[in-house]
Amino acid sequence: MSQPTATASLTFPLFGSLSAEDSAALAPLLRSRRYEAGRVIFQRGDPAEEVLLMTAGQLRISVCSTDGRELAFRVATRGDMVGEIGVLDDSVRTADVTALRVSDVLVLSRADLKRLLTSRPAMAMGAIRFLCGRLRDTSEQLEALALQRVEARLAGFLLRLVTAAGPVRDEAELTLGISQSEIGALIGASRPKVNGAFSVLEEQGAIRRDGKKLHCRIRVLGRIVESSAD
Repeated sequence: MSQPTATASLTFPLFGSLSAEDSAALAPLLRSRRYEAGRVIFQRGDPAEEVLLMTAGQLRISVCSTDGRELAFRVATRGDMVGEIGVLDDSVRTADVTALRVSDVLVLSRADLKRLLTSRPAMAMGAIRFLCGRLRDTSEQLEALALQRVEARLAGFLLRLVTAAGPVRDEAELTLGISQSEIGALIGASRPKVNGAFSVLEEQGAIRRDGKKLHCRIRVLGRIVESSAD
């Protein structure tokens, strides 16, 4: 069930930095919503009626082939925008989105988004910058797939998950909500190579496995990513 949000210091990445006036215009339009783990939020081809801002949890963004195989290409975490493409181009959803764990979001309807973009030029420019950033991220991901070793791609993926809630100084605990096969789809590697990459990260002291939990050493993971770019 959606409820109005009362956000004192509002951040909505789709619009970039918000002035006090723009923030005041946006806040009453947002609704908070919670999805339980396993909930399918929307599917490819569904009407795109709203955009979501993640405030907690994890959402898997994936597509299915005609023979039923699923390809996960992103895990959205705190601070990520989800579903903006179909809303902005007046089309349909381009992927399936499923909650990997209990997830909280802020919801902005298509109609309210369009009114903001047409009446507030600064917010429209922020949306353009946001979409350009999406293109840059895609280019960097393609570069990483072509040039980085699998363990470096895995290290970068783990870093993004553990820092989603904010900066982490040294060590963080992480419970993965997806399988190694799904991680492989996200970083462009087979399951055996992902398993091998986990072993390499453990040997280098970047992670420690404890059942379903990972204890991640932030600086070591960062060094592995940086060394792969040299």
